[in-house]
Amino acid sequence: MADLYLFDGYNLLHAGPHADARELVDALASYVAMRGARGVVVFDGVGEDTTRGPLEVRFAAHADTLLERLAAEHRARERVVLVTSDSTVAAAAGVEVKKVSSRTFFRELPAAEHRDERPEGLAGKLDEATRARLERLRRGVNEPE
Repeated sequence: MADLYLFDGYNLLHAGPHADARELVDALASYVAMRGARGVVVFDGVGEDTTRGPLEVRFAAHADTLLERLAAEHRARERVVLVTSDSTVAAAAGVEVKKVSSRTFFRELPAAEHRDERPEGLAGKLDEATRARLERLRRGVNEPE
């Protein structure tokens, strides 16, 4: 089990079943949370850096360079897994970093379960409006005051 997952954002987006970056980020946030780990997904370009639970969403002019730097900074003291199909990035990450190709990652990623019944616990006791508001907060969507 890894302590830190590094994800090549657009590489994963183009290799997987997700319709857009937001959907991918939600899946990755759930993935690292279920493993009790942290994660950083890096996208090329400009955007707003955010945090979704244990997942940081970062944007960089050169995502590959940032992924390589993050791997180098953390590989000596944490178990790091780099998820990318870019062989140059994977090689630059170092032998201490476990590499997983994007396609392999998606083959191993459990499909999200769809459940129509009300969940047990606190979530099952919330009305639909409250659940919707909490979901917007989880996604980082600001609400008007």
